[in-house]
Amino acid sequence: MDPQAFLDHLTADPEVDGSLVHVQELPARPPLVQPFPAGFPEVLVGRLGLLGIDGLYPHQAEGLAALADGRDVMLATGTASGKSLVYQVAFAQAALTVPKATALFLFPTKALARDQLRSVRSLKLPQLKASVYDGDTPRSERPLIRRNANVLMSNPDMLHASILPDHARWADFFLRLSMVVVDEAHVARGVFGSHVAMVLRRLRRLVAHYGGDPRFVLASATVGNPDELAERLVGLPFQAVTEDASPSGEKLFALWNPPVLDEESGARRSALTDASSLAASRSP
Repeated sequence: MDPQAFLDHLTADPEVDGSLVHVQELPARPPLVQPFPAGFPEVLVGRLGLLGIDGLYPHQAEGLAALADGRDVMLATGTASGKSLVYQVAFAQAALTVPKATALFLFPTKALARDQLRSVRSLKLPQLKASVYDGDTPRSERPLIRRNANVLMSNPDMLHASILPDHARWADFFLRLSMVVVDEAHVARGVFGSHVAMVLRRLRRLVAHYGGDPRFVLASATVGNPDELAERLVGLPFQAVTEDASPSGEKLFALWNPPVLDEESGARRSALTDASSLAASRSP
């Protein structure tokens, strides 16, 4: 169904026309891709090329440049804009030049960690030894992961309950830690956000104790104050990358306000009822 035709059909009915309070059309955005920067490892260019990636969006290049300059970065661009590629590539570069470097990637769910595990392994770089370390990891495998993995994928709760209390066994990993990633950072809000902030401060203190000095990368597609959120969570200044240059299709947004049922109380019809009715509607 043509969205504009559907809206025209709705507004033709005077009883519902008043509920359609705002319509905004966002034009399609073509991709803007630039070549890999000078000095980018040839082996990494080749591996990315096999995945159909022949360059970087400007926001990806900006994030990589900021990390290369030693800054902590908050990536706040749209969904599917390639945020995860930034920290994957940044650590891949580190692993190619500093063979003993390690990275800690934190995700809010176990499923997301396993998705990212497949993504990192798709680069097919032997220098990247990625493993998931969470509550589902068999205890018999944990010592092997601790000794051999240089990309550890976990979650804040596992970091709090298992890794940090046992920090002496992770001393070598922390010493070589070059990057900490907190993906889907917008999830860390309210009480859970306070918990994550304290866990990250414990992590910073213990990593410093063992001699590590990692860069932090936070990522979120749905936050209006990215640098403030990142600084509150980690306790460090961040550079926010917010200009999204990834491709986007044309979008038509319509804001619907359910009609008033009681003028005195201002009560309106259920939004769920209206949503169900609109979803079932069909233009002639």
